[in-house]
Amino acid sequence: MSIVYLKKAARAASTGEGDVRAKVEALLAEIESGGEEAVIRLCRELDGWDGEIVVSQAAWDAAEGQLGRQIKDDIKLAHRHVQRFAEAQRKAIGDVEIEMMPGLTVGHRNLPLETAGCYVPGGRYAHIASAVMSVTTARAAGVPTVIACSPPRSAGGIHPAQLYALKVCGADRVLNLGGVQGIGAMAFGLFGCPRADILCGPGNQFVAEAKRLLYGRVAIDMFAGPTETLVIADATADPDIVAADLVGQAEHGYNSPVWLISLDERLAREVIARVPKLIETLPEPNRSSAEAAWRDYAEVVVTSSREEAASRADAYASEHLHVQCTDLDWWHDHLRNYGSLFLGEETTVAYGDKVSGPNHILPTKSAARYTGGLSVGKFLKTVTWQRMTRDANRTIAPACARISRHEGMEGHARSADIRLAKWFREENFDLTGSD
Repeated sequence: MSIVYLKKAARAASTGEGDVRAKVEALLAEIESGGEEAVIRLCRELDGWDGEIVVSQAAWDAAEGQLGRQIKDDIKLAHRHVQRFAEAQRKAIGDVEIEMMPGLTVGHRNLPLETAGCYVPGGRYAHIASAVMSVTTARAAGVPTVIACSPPRSAGGIHPAQLYALKVCGADRVLNLGGVQGIGAMAFGLFGCPRADILCGPGNQFVAEAKRLLYGRVAIDMFAGPTETLVIADATADPDIVAADLVGQAEHGYNSPVWLISLDERLAREVIARVPKLIETLPEPNRSSAEAAWRDYAEVVVTSSREEAASRADAYASEHLHVQCTDLDWWHDHLRNYGSLFLGEETTVAYGDKVSGPNHILPTKSAARYTGGLSVGKFLKTVTWQRMTRDANRTIAPACARISRHEGMEGHARSADIRLAKWFREENFDLTGSD
């Protein structure tokens, strides 16, 4: 087996994180101490927005009125698919109840969090699908209050298609806020919103760092970085489609890695030749983003076996993993580390990004080694419970007392002793375990 790099990345997604962290820490401290006034000022300075922060009903209605029927129908289709998939996930997460011994019953329940804060990116693109993915999934999990925020567009506020999607998916309140100020407002419960119990949704490096710094005070969906995509292709793959899929994901941003693992060197070289030509045909700012991503972050690897290709793919642990090879069942069975898997030429990451159903908010920067993407489970907390009869104390209490005393925790032991003394006065128990 062998591995040959036809193209090696010059930079990694973590480049420059230290500078971002210091800026975000300062902004969060400013927002926490200054509250709504600080957020309004930052929104004016950073986004050029001097309008309403909480989206009014009039703004919701105006946004809907600006959209044609087709885009509304498309948004509803995406919502139905994401909702149906999330509801199936919720049904698969069951409560547990088990009798450990006569008189001792234990279990767990899956309870939805009270408030979800959903960040929806804006700026260069109108991220309609991100609105659908986060809010729909929180609702399917049973979260009673869903807050969303998105960057306003100059004088126009949030993009009307995003606002319409947020309405269709059931957001309770939407804030004209982006960046750290949006994350901070949801985390600290500003502008009449309850404090978020979880922050979710994709965003730029400042948004990702704000979520990371707030983790612990609130839950977050995951530690996220720039979008990344890996394609595995063999000699049967279409180089035009492979190249188009890589370019389609590189347009996300200048630091969005795209990787190709090829089992055929001829195919790999054909893809390398096609990518720059496809990038040249993109409009701005997509073209500049894709050029930088391909130049600085892309890698092309040739391997001699599918086993080695699968091993390399698991080492990347990419956000999106697209297999364009024969024997798709083999790949499905052997690949393990990915945020979402796309099998065959007939699907593409773009489908998953927009409308097919599984969530597109996924782990990056190799986090797919230990976590999956956003699902209803992220909005649930698993809490345990137990109930016991007095008679079961005959077995449980002495064991608890003996273990506690071996640990040196006398107070724990006595909370078992007192129950035995109350209910079984005439019985003798070994409470020390001394031989």
